[in-house]
Amino acid sequence: MIKSFIVDLTCNNMRLDRWIRNKIGKFPQSLIEKNLRIGKIKINKKKVKSSFKIKTDDKIDIYDFNFKENITQKNTKFNPSNQIVKANENLIIDNNENFIVLNKSAGISVQGGTKSKKNLIDIFSKSEIFKNTKPYSVHRLDKDTSGVFMMAKNRPTAQLFTSLFRLRKVHKTYLAICHGELSKNSGEWNDELIRYDKGKKIIEKAKTIFKVIDKNFNSSLIEMNPITGRKHQLRKQLFNIGHSIYGDKKYSSSKNAKGLNKELMLHSYQIKFIINDKRYTYKALLPEHFKKLLKIKRLNISNLK
Repeated sequence: MIKSFIVDLTCNNMRLDRWIRNKIGKFPQSLIEKNLRIGKIKINKKKVKSSFKIKTDDKIDIYDFNFKENITQKNTKFNPSNQIVKANENLIIDNNENFIVLNKSAGISVQGGTKSKKNLIDIFSKSEIFKNTKPYSVHRLDKDTSGVFMMAKNRPTAQLFTSLFRLRKVHKTYLAICHGELSKNSGEWNDELIRYDKGKKIIEKAKTIFKVIDKNFNSSLIEMNPITGRKHQLRKQLFNIGHSIYGDKKYSSSKNAKGLNKELMLHSYQIKFIINDKRYTYKALLPEHFKKLLKIKRLNISNLK
């Protein structure tokens, strides 16, 4: 059995072993090395090393590879200190009987996993706020993205938010600092984004409404309202038009990768929704690393509403 893949633009110049983990499965390095060595994985019909940098439109052939030999790492629950719990409690914007809203820090995951140990669910499970219940994650926010994030305190509220998100009745606003000067000051992006699920290519439609808050010859500050909620949607769409976000190590050209900021300059700024005819609007203050780059790039945020 042969499975063949064509490298898309977002994976240009990526190491082969990283591509395999991202697109095929979380295989241990030893298994990847073994199958490359015996020729069960080839690039353009040639044997290569795991460190080989793949290029757009390269053909990757996988011969008789045992996809079921994926060794799943055991998820270990994060046991946060009282200091960590308190620090995250201090980030709360609103705390009511049904849910909390906080200004999530960059670099912390929402839920634990094989790649992420420190996470909000385990942290707030130890908080007095959830003493007689448990935190429910009701939406996604990437580990490296800061800003507004919500957790429900009970199952009915979690189900309600899940329904609101599915019906696109929750409106989110993001801010990003990206490379280069955008040619249009406002508009919408309509794309067909590609992702892979266990080797299967999936194409998803993505729509975002955007507005430039400020720009100059080398940087732009953008406000974005995603209509759809695809994985890495905003990062992919900006990369597709040649204006990747500062600090984005995954979706960035080699040119923009030079002098890359440590933090991803993507912030979940605002979230709005209605429950029982009551309007809720929450805004998250900009993190220091975001404000610092705005100053360095001489971008003005005063036009933001």
